[in-house]
Amino acid sequence: MIARQDDEETPLLQRPEQPMTRTPLPWDQFSIILFLEMLDPLSSQTLAPFIPQLVRDIGVTHGDESQVSRYAGILQSSYYAAHALTIFHWSQLSDHVGRKPVLLMALLAISVSMFSFGLSKTFLDLVVSRVICGAFDASNGLLKIMVMDITDITNMPEAYGYVPIPWMIANSVGPLIGGSLSRPADRFPDIFGRSELLKTYPYLLPCSISALFALTAWLVTYFRLQESVSTKAPLWELITGGFFGQSCSKPRQPSSNLIVNPGEANSEEVQSKPLPLRALLTSKVSIVTASYATTGLFDMAFSFILPVFYATPIELGGLSLDPPRIGALLAAQGVAHGISQLLFYARLHDRFGARAIHITGVTSGIPTIILFPVINALARARGIGMAVWLCVAIQLMLTMGLNMCYPCIALFIRAAAPNRASLGATNGIAQMAASVARIIGPASAASVFSYSIQKGHDAWLIYYFLIATAFLAVGTALLLPHGLSVWEDHQ
Repeated sequence: MIARQDDEETPLLQRPEQPMTRTPLPWDQFSIILFLEMLDPLSSQTLAPFIPQLVRDIGVTHGDESQVSRYAGILQSSYYAAHALTIFHWSQLSDHVGRKPVLLMALLAISVSMFSFGLSKTFLDLVVSRVICGAFDASNGLLKIMVMDITDITNMPEAYGYVPIPWMIANSVGPLIGGSLSRPADRFPDIFGRSELLKTYPYLLPCSISALFALTAWLVTYFRLQESVSTKAPLWELITGGFFGQSCSKPRQPSSNLIVNPGEANSEEVQSKPLPLRALLTSKVSIVTASYATTGLFDMAFSFILPVFYATPIELGGLSLDPPRIGALLAAQGVAHGISQLLFYARLHDRFGARAIHITGVTSGIPTIILFPVINALARARGIGMAVWLCVAIQLMLTMGLNMCYPCIALFIRAAAPNRASLGATNGIAQMAASVARIIGPASAASVFSYSIQKGHDAWLIYYFLIATAFLAVGTALLLPHGLSVWEDHQ
């Protein structure tokens, strides 16, 4: 049983509160969604270990080592740029034709783009492969929507406690695939030394494994995953009727798993229709979108700087760690995120609510950033000893709070949706803003960090920048309501 969280925004006169019994999770479908959650991080993490070497091999830098990170950043940004331009439209389309058809298209696009990436011989080919993946891969956003579809307010926090597990697995397995199986003819000459294909395309093997996993996910989705919304709108009707910016012409019944609050002011017919974009741009949607974007901006900037800080020489403001140690620290961070969210998120939500967890998470980013210069100062004074490792451990533990912000945002997105039939489009608006933040975050952090470590410049400039983004995230988080019922009761 979950106690209602009252606050100064809750009306004094309201209907008597009925006890809320926690609904069991629909594990038959939720387990498939968890399996599919692995695909997006697996594909990206498979590429991460060998992209710098691939950029060198194709010769686009002409031997200038300082340009490797620039071209690697272009590859990363090309995915998010294409993703930002299309995610809203795919999410909105899923409100009309269903989640499953759009998800099947996304899984196929991931498979094709990964095969294409492994067969690319020019930098333009690599960019095109990532753009195709970004433009058609709506899987991450759709799976989040499907979790909202098959859960309700009582079991959704519990469901989001399990979501980090597939991400944790993918973030561990992906780098192993990409790092150990790239250039297999050189690494394993007894096994692959006679393969002219793998000699010509030395990064095809890890890309193929990720692509085959995507095809397997496509088959699982096609045969086992059930549609989480019911729709009566044919795709051809949407095309001929002018889909973008218009609602479906035929009424659509919401899924039985979606919660429709008793006593809603809107009629059932209105609640069953996806709304046009103009009707979605409410103050509630704007607030949660701003909070999602600023949290993503800070998180991506911090996530980019963390391994760079570890690898930067101590005399330049970093920690001088080698790649194996950096990989071990990041892997430990991922495991800690998954375990902490699984064990504690649902309990913390029941006790404190989504708003308190979210504000605490983004606020924890401030001491997390302050620890960067502290760690470097200790390394300069005493070398990399126990004090340094203790501060590193504290810093990584603080990031667990930031990781818990995302299930909180998902709860607020669900509550902010004008109606349940427009949940996909509402999430698409928030995802689009977050994708833009994911482009800006790493690029701006990289530029500021590069400038700050140059001789004669303020070495702390990067930390001022990160703290400013953290305060921005805190400011938007304070605009969120004190309880989800404040939004849901007025839908």
